[in-house]
Amino acid sequence: MSTSTASAEIDAIIAGAGDWRGETLARLRQVILSADADIAEAIKWRKPSKPEGVATWVCTGNLCMADLLKRAVRLTFPKGARIEDPTGLFNARLDSSAVRAIDFFEDSPIDDDALRRIVRSAVEIDRER
Repeated sequence: MSTSTASAEIDAIIAGAGDWRGETLARLRQVILSADADIAEAIKWRKPSKPEGVATWVCTGNLCMADLLKRAVRLTFPKGARIEDPTGLFNARLDSSAVRAIDFFEDSPIDDDALRRIVRSAVEIDRER
């Protein structure tokens, strides 16, 4: 799948949310893409229960993916346990030995700089492969 196709499909996921979750995902997307010029967008994990797939940001491998939950937008970092998080953004999947996630709720502030640092760390770890 080309990046432009994936970008259009992520646009559709954002538009389809139709509420604060779409606006939040759009903002998170901007921050993620601003973290490194090599970050590309992809759609992964299509299945009958989720035909639109999962918005995913990649470099060498998967950096993070976004899920629209009923009450949150979740950014999941597959190698998040290896990322330093001095500002405490990670608030979900904390019991995993590898994965960490950030749940953004309707009134959650978004610290662009802290999130950008998390994404940059994910890129560095990804490039170590």
